[in-house]
Amino acid sequence: MLKVALFNQKGEKINDLDLNELVFGIEPNNQAIFDMVLLQRASLRQGTHKVKNRSAVRGGGRKPYRQKGTGRARQGTIRAPQFVGGGVVFGPTQRKYGFKLNRKVARLALKSALSQKIIDKEFTALDALSFETIKTKNMVEVLKAFNSPRKVLLVVDEFDENVLLSCRNIPNLKLIEANGINVYDILDCTNLMMTEKAVKAVEEALA
Repeated sequence: MLKVALFNQKGEKINDLDLNELVFGIEPNNQAIFDMVLLQRASLRQGTHKVKNRSAVRGGGRKPYRQKGTGRARQGTIRAPQFVGGGVVFGPTQRKYGFKLNRKVARLALKSALSQKIIDKEFTALDALSFETIKTKNMVEVLKAFNSPRKVLLVVDEFDENVLLSCRNIPNLKLIEANGINVYDILDCTNLMMTEKAVKAVEEALA
């Protein structure tokens, strides 16, 4: 079994935590991680861009002049692309940028991201996290106890209102539930902090 230190929220080591090597101790698969990040980034795109083609532009229902005898090129409508105010050729249309990724690849990518955090020593395990009152200062003191770096991802088994509201005003700190853990957020942080119950929940889902 893979062991890591288990801390309380004051930054004091209280025990060792056994991690499932099938989740936190695999050889990271960079291709799976790349594919999953690409999918998540693509899915964030709105895809609401749109231009009007010839059929969508208002007007131009009749020929601007007769077909023959004018010496000019024949035209069917003044809303053709070569005219000012005409339709756009091959312009962007509304679309979804997301694509499908096999479930096995998605699970492999998540395991790889978690394992990479263990390898890089950017993982911190907490026995629990709770506050009696709603104060940003409470969470700031927790982060100071661990000398937390620039970006922190905090994963809990379920949201506690006092913890949730104490975290929301701290820049570069993101709080998510264990069932919402994802590859992009893991890679985007410089310290992954997870409660013991969150670790067990993730292991149960992925092992």
